[in-house]
Amino acid sequence: MSVSSVKIDPTSRVEDGAVLGEGVEIGPFCTIGANVVLGAGVKLISHVAIAGHTTIGEGSSVYPFAALGFPPQSHHYKGEPTRLLIGRNCVIREHVTMNTGTVGGHMETVVGEGCMFMAASHVAHDCIVGDRVIFANNATLAGHCTVGDNVFIGGLSAVHQFTRIGTGAMIGGMCGVHFDIIPFGLMMEGHPGLRSLNYTGLKRRGLTLAQRRALQAAYRELFYSAGTLAERTERVAAQFGDEVNVMLIVDFVRSAGKRRLTVPVDAVDHVVEPEAA
Repeated sequence: MSVSSVKIDPTSRVEDGAVLGEGVEIGPFCTIGANVVLGAGVKLISHVAIAGHTTIGEGSSVYPFAALGFPPQSHHYKGEPTRLLIGRNCVIREHVTMNTGTVGGHMETVVGEGCMFMAASHVAHDCIVGDRVIFANNATLAGHCTVGDNVFIGGLSAVHQFTRIGTGAMIGGMCGVHFDIIPFGLMMEGHPGLRSLNYTGLKRRGLTLAQRRALQAAYRELFYSAGTLAERTERVAAQFGDEVNVMLIVDFVRSAGKRRLTVPVDAVDHVVEPEAA
Protein backbone atom coordinates (compact mmCIF):
# COMPACT_ATOMS: atom_id res chain seq x y z
CA MET A 1 0.00 0.00 0.00
CA SER A 2 1.25 3.46 -0.87
CA VAL A 3 0.62 5.69 2.11
CA SER A 4 0.11 8.67 -0.19
CA SER A 5 -2.75 6.87 -1.98
CA VAL A 6 -4.85 6.64 1.19
CA LYS A 7 -6.84 9.64 2.42
CA ILE A 8 -7.73 9.76 6.13
CA ASP A 9 -9.49 12.73 7.65
CA PRO A 10 -7.60 13.93 10.73
CA THR A 11 -10.69 13.52 12.90
CA SER A 12 -10.82 9.76 12.21
CA ARG A 13 -9.07 7.04 14.17
CA VAL A 14 -7.46 4.02 12.51
CA GLU A 15 -5.97 1.50 14.95
CA ASP A 16 -2.59 -0.08 14.34
CA GLY A 17 -2.95 -3.33 12.42
CA ALA A 18 -5.76 -2.22 10.13
CA VAL A 19 -5.03 -2.89 6.45
CA LEU A 20 -6.01 -0.17 3.99
CA GLY A 21 -5.90 -0.83 0.27
CA GLU A 22 -4.82 1.58 -2.42
CA GLY A 23 -7.10 4.56 -2.85
CA VAL A 24 -9.07 4.08 0.38
CA GLU A 25 -10.81 7.25 1.54
CA ILE A 26 -11.83 7.64 5.18
CA GLY A 27 -13.97 10.69 5.86
CA PRO A 28 -14.50 12.60 9.11
CA PHE A 29 -15.10 10.97 12.49
CA CYS A 30 -14.70 7.32 11.48
CA THR A 31 -13.27 4.59 13.75
CA ILE A 32 -11.48 1.59 12.24
CA GLY A 33 -10.45 -1.38 14.40
CA ALA A 34 -7.12 -3.17 14.38
CA ASN A 35 -8.46 -6.27 12.57
CA VAL A 36 -10.25 -4.46 9.76
CA VAL A 37 -9.27 -4.86 6.10
CA LEU A 38 -10.50 -2.30 3.57
CA GLY A 39 -10.00 -3.20 -0.08
CA ALA A 40 -8.80 -0.84 -2.76
CA GLY A 41 -11.01 2.15 -3.38
CA VAL A 42 -13.28 1.67 -0.36
CA LYS A 43 -14.89 4.95 0.69
CA LEU A 44 -16.16 5.71 4.18
CA ILE A 45 -18.16 8.89 3.84
CA SER A 46 -18.14 9.95 7.52
CA HIS A 47 -19.05 8.76 11.05
CA VAL A 48 -18.58 5.09 10.10
CA ALA A 49 -17.61 2.57 12.80
CA ILE A 50 -15.98 -0.70 11.73
CA ALA A 51 -14.85 -3.22 14.34
CA GLY A 52 -13.92 -6.88 14.75
CA HIS A 53 -12.42 -9.10 12.07
CA THR A 54 -14.13 -7.31 9.21
CA THR A 55 -13.17 -7.25 5.55
CA ILE A 56 -14.80 -4.92 3.02
CA GLY A 57 -14.19 -5.60 -0.66
CA GLU A 58 -12.78 -3.11 -3.10
CA GLY A 59 -14.92 -0.35 -4.49
CA SER A 60 -17.51 -0.45 -1.71
CA SER A 61 -18.98 2.71 -0.17
CA VAL A 62 -20.17 3.08 3.42
CA TYR A 63 -22.34 6.00 4.53
CA PRO A 64 -22.66 7.84 7.86
CA PHE A 65 -23.46 6.01 11.09
CA ALA A 66 -23.15 2.51 9.64
CA ALA A 67 -21.84 0.06 12.26
CA LEU A 68 -20.11 -2.99 10.80
CA GLY A 69 -18.40 -5.95 12.44
CA PHE A 70 -19.55 -5.41 15.99
CA PRO A 71 -20.35 -8.46 18.15
CA PRO A 72 -23.43 -10.52 17.31
CA GLN A 73 -26.58 -9.80 19.25
CA SER A 74 -26.55 -13.25 20.82
CA HIS A 75 -26.36 -14.34 24.45
CA HIS A 76 -24.17 -17.23 23.31
CA TYR A 77 -21.37 -15.03 22.02
CA LYS A 78 -18.36 -15.04 24.37
CA GLY A 79 -15.92 -12.84 22.50
CA GLU A 80 -14.63 -15.36 19.95
CA PRO A 81 -12.77 -13.90 16.91
CA THR A 82 -15.59 -14.37 14.43
CA ARG A 83 -15.74 -12.50 11.12
CA LEU A 84 -17.74 -10.27 8.82
CA LEU A 85 -16.89 -10.50 5.11
CA ILE A 86 -18.38 -7.98 2.68
CA GLY A 87 -17.80 -8.31 -1.07
CA ARG A 88 -16.75 -5.83 -3.71
CA ASN A 89 -18.74 -2.85 -4.96
CA CYS A 90 -21.36 -2.83 -2.24
CA VAL A 91 -23.28 0.29 -1.22
CA ILE A 92 -24.00 0.45 2.51
CA ARG A 93 -26.19 3.39 3.41
CA GLU A 94 -26.85 5.29 6.63
CA HIS A 95 -27.34 3.43 9.93
CA VAL A 96 -26.89 -0.04 8.40
CA THR A 97 -25.72 -2.69 10.88
CA MET A 98 -23.99 -5.99 10.15
CA ASN A 99 -22.65 -8.31 12.86
CA THR A 100 -19.94 -10.95 12.90
CA GLY A 101 -20.71 -14.68 13.16
CA THR A 102 -20.85 -17.03 16.12
CA VAL A 103 -19.23 -20.30 17.12
CA GLY A 104 -22.65 -21.93 16.92
CA GLY A 105 -23.03 -20.80 13.31
CA HIS A 106 -20.55 -20.39 10.47
CA MET A 107 -18.06 -18.32 12.50
CA GLU A 108 -18.67 -15.63 9.90
CA THR A 109 -21.31 -13.45 8.32
CA VAL A 110 -20.90 -13.17 4.55
CA VAL A 111 -22.23 -10.56 2.13
CA GLY A 112 -21.66 -10.95 -1.61
CA GLU A 113 -20.71 -8.51 -4.34
CA GLY A 114 -22.66 -5.62 -5.82
CA CYS A 115 -25.21 -5.47 -3.01
CA MET A 116 -27.11 -2.39 -1.86
CA PHE A 117 -28.25 -1.95 1.71
CA MET A 118 -30.55 1.02 2.16
CA ALA A 119 -30.83 3.02 5.36
CA ALA A 120 -31.17 1.14 8.66
CA SER A 121 -31.20 -2.34 7.16
CA HIS A 122 -29.64 -5.14 9.23
CA VAL A 123 -27.73 -8.37 8.59
CA ALA A 124 -27.48 -10.49 11.72
CA HIS A 125 -24.85 -13.02 12.75
CA ASP A 126 -24.08 -16.04 10.57
CA CYS A 127 -26.16 -14.87 7.62
CA ILE A 128 -25.00 -15.59 4.07
CA VAL A 129 -26.13 -13.02 1.50
CA GLY A 130 -25.54 -13.55 -2.22
CA ASP A 131 -24.53 -11.17 -4.99
CA ARG A 132 -26.56 -8.22 -6.28
CA VAL A 133 -29.00 -8.32 -3.37
CA ILE A 134 -30.99 -5.22 -2.43
CA PHE A 135 -32.30 -4.47 1.05
CA ALA A 136 -34.74 -1.56 1.14
CA ASN A 137 -34.96 0.72 4.18
CA ASN A 138 -35.25 -1.11 7.51
CA ALA A 139 -35.23 -4.58 5.94
CA THR A 140 -33.80 -7.00 8.50
CA LEU A 141 -32.42 -10.53 8.67
CA ALA A 142 -32.36 -12.49 11.91
CA GLY A 143 -29.44 -14.84 12.52
CA HIS A 144 -28.44 -17.78 10.32
CA CYS A 145 -30.47 -16.71 7.27
CA THR A 146 -29.38 -17.50 3.71
CA VAL A 147 -30.26 -15.17 0.83
CA GLY A 148 -29.55 -16.12 -2.78
CA ASP A 149 -28.35 -13.91 -5.63
CA ASN A 150 -30.52 -11.16 -7.13
CA VAL A 151 -32.97 -11.03 -4.24
CA PHE A 152 -34.93 -7.91 -3.31
CA ILE A 153 -36.22 -7.46 0.26
CA GLY A 154 -38.69 -4.62 0.68
CA GLY A 155 -38.73 -1.91 3.30
CA LEU A 156 -39.75 -2.77 6.87
CA SER A 157 -39.70 -6.50 6.11
CA ALA A 158 -38.26 -8.93 8.64
CA VAL A 159 -36.95 -12.43 8.02
CA HIS A 160 -37.10 -15.12 10.73
CA GLN A 161 -33.87 -16.80 11.85
CA PHE A 162 -32.69 -19.82 9.83
CA THR A 163 -34.91 -18.85 6.89
CA ARG A 164 -33.68 -19.37 3.32
CA ILE A 165 -34.61 -17.04 0.47
CA GLY A 166 -33.88 -18.47 -2.96
CA THR A 167 -32.18 -16.71 -5.84
CA GLY A 168 -34.25 -14.19 -7.75
CA ALA A 169 -36.97 -13.98 -5.10
CA MET A 170 -38.75 -10.75 -4.21
CA ILE A 171 -40.12 -9.85 -0.78
CA GLY A 172 -42.45 -6.86 -0.79
CA GLY A 173 -42.51 -4.16 1.84
CA MET A 174 -43.80 -4.79 5.37
CA CYS A 175 -43.66 -8.58 5.11
CA GLY A 176 -42.96 -10.97 7.94
CA VAL A 177 -41.09 -13.91 6.38
CA HIS A 178 -41.45 -16.92 8.66
CA PHE A 179 -40.60 -19.75 6.23
CA ASP A 180 -38.35 -20.45 3.24
CA ILE A 181 -39.06 -18.71 -0.08
CA ILE A 182 -38.35 -20.71 -3.23
CA PRO A 183 -36.11 -19.27 -5.97
CA PHE A 184 -37.99 -16.70 -8.06
CA GLY A 185 -40.82 -16.62 -5.51
CA LEU A 186 -42.84 -13.48 -4.80
CA MET A 187 -44.21 -12.55 -1.38
CA MET A 188 -46.25 -9.39 -0.86
CA GLU A 189 -47.65 -7.58 2.16
CA GLY A 190 -51.20 -8.68 2.90
CA HIS A 191 -50.63 -12.15 1.44
CA PRO A 192 -49.56 -14.59 4.19
CA GLY A 193 -48.35 -17.16 1.68
CA LEU A 194 -46.45 -17.17 -1.58
CA ARG A 195 -48.27 -14.93 -4.05
CA SER A 196 -46.73 -16.14 -7.32
CA LEU A 197 -43.44 -16.20 -9.17
CA ASN A 198 -41.48 -12.98 -9.50
CA TYR A 199 -42.39 -12.50 -13.15
CA THR A 200 -41.11 -8.93 -13.31
CA GLY A 201 -37.74 -10.08 -12.02
CA LEU A 202 -37.65 -12.95 -14.50
CA LYS A 203 -38.19 -10.54 -17.40
CA ARG A 204 -35.54 -8.18 -16.09
CA ARG A 205 -33.06 -11.05 -15.91
CA GLY A 206 -33.69 -11.76 -19.60
CA LEU A 207 -35.46 -15.12 -19.32
CA THR A 208 -37.24 -16.05 -22.53
CA LEU A 209 -40.98 -16.58 -22.75
CA ALA A 210 -40.38 -20.35 -23.00
CA GLN A 211 -38.26 -20.30 -19.84
CA ARG A 212 -40.88 -18.29 -17.96
CA ARG A 213 -43.65 -20.63 -19.08
CA ALA A 214 -41.63 -23.63 -17.92
CA LEU A 215 -41.24 -22.04 -14.49
CA GLN A 216 -44.96 -21.28 -14.35
CA ALA A 217 -45.87 -24.86 -15.25
CA ALA A 218 -43.42 -26.21 -12.68
CA TYR A 219 -44.86 -23.88 -10.04
CA ARG A 220 -48.38 -25.20 -10.68
CA GLU A 221 -47.20 -28.81 -10.55
CA LEU A 222 -45.25 -28.23 -7.36
CA PHE A 223 -48.00 -26.56 -5.38
CA TYR A 224 -51.33 -27.56 -6.93
CA SER A 225 -51.09 -31.17 -8.11
CA ALA A 226 -51.81 -34.37 -6.20
CA GLY A 227 -49.42 -36.23 -3.92
CA THR A 228 -46.96 -35.28 -1.24
CA LEU A 229 -44.54 -32.39 -1.68
CA ALA A 230 -41.70 -34.89 -2.17
CA GLU A 231 -43.66 -36.70 -4.90
CA ARG A 232 -44.57 -33.46 -6.65
CA THR A 233 -40.97 -32.28 -6.49
CA GLU A 234 -39.74 -35.44 -8.21
CA ARG A 235 -42.40 -35.12 -10.90
CA VAL A 236 -41.22 -31.58 -11.59
CA ALA A 237 -37.62 -32.80 -11.76
CA ALA A 238 -38.56 -35.54 -14.22
CA GLN A 239 -40.59 -33.22 -16.43
CA PHE A 240 -38.29 -30.20 -16.40
CA GLY A 241 -34.87 -31.69 -15.83
CA ASP A 242 -33.39 -29.74 -18.74
CA GLU A 243 -34.62 -26.39 -17.40
CA VAL A 244 -31.82 -24.92 -15.30
CA ASN A 245 -34.06 -22.39 -13.58
CA VAL A 246 -36.69 -24.96 -12.65
CA MET A 247 -34.00 -27.21 -11.24
CA LEU A 248 -32.89 -24.37 -8.95
CA ILE A 249 -36.31 -24.64 -7.34
CA VAL A 250 -36.15 -28.43 -7.23
CA ASP A 251 -32.74 -28.41 -5.58
CA PHE A 252 -33.91 -25.78 -3.10
CA VAL A 253 -36.89 -27.91 -2.06
CA ARG A 254 -34.82 -31.09 -1.89
CA SER A 255 -32.28 -29.46 0.41
CA ALA A 256 -34.83 -28.58 3.05
CA GLY A 257 -33.58 -26.33 5.84
CA LYS A 258 -34.83 -25.82 9.38
CA ARG A 259 -37.89 -23.87 8.22
CA ARG A 260 -40.64 -25.28 6.03
CA LEU A 261 -41.59 -23.74 2.69
CA THR A 262 -43.78 -20.73 2.22
CA VAL A 263 -46.57 -21.96 -0.07
CA PRO A 264 -49.53 -20.25 -1.78
CA VAL A 265 -52.54 -19.84 0.51
CA ASP A 266 -54.60 -22.06 -1.79
CA ALA A 267 -51.93 -24.75 -2.27
CA VAL A 268 -52.91 -28.36 -1.70
CA ASP A 269 -50.92 -28.63 1.54
CA HIS A 270 -51.24 -25.08 2.86
CA VAL A 271 -50.90 -24.89 6.64
CA VAL A 272 -52.62 -21.95 8.34
CA GLU A 273 -51.28 -22.45 11.85
CA PRO A 274 -47.68 -21.34 12.56
CA GLU A 275 -45.00 -23.96 12.86
CA ALA A 276 -44.69 -25.52 16.31
CA ALA A 277 -41.67 -24.35 18.31
